Amino acid sequence: MIKYKKITTTTEEISSVKCDKCGKEYDAGDFEVQEFHHISFCGGYASVFGDGTQVECDICQHCLYEMVGEFYRCKEAT
Repeated sequence: MIKYKKITTTTEEISSVKCDKCGKEYDAGDFEVQEFHHISFCGGYASVFGDGTQVECDICQHCLYEMVGEFYRCKEAT
């Protein structure tokens, strides 16, 4: 979950990001925030998430690694 703080009446800035899995919250200036994964998609026809449902979550790198650690593939940076 991304939290915002108001800068002006029409402008917001990220103040912190909280992992939707572990609940740990990081200040916007923390380098850990750069490694967050923000998932957002719309469930399609017969989706387990619900047809047309907007699905969103913010996951820290540690939780994502825990969730997909045995399944992910790495490619060398080019």
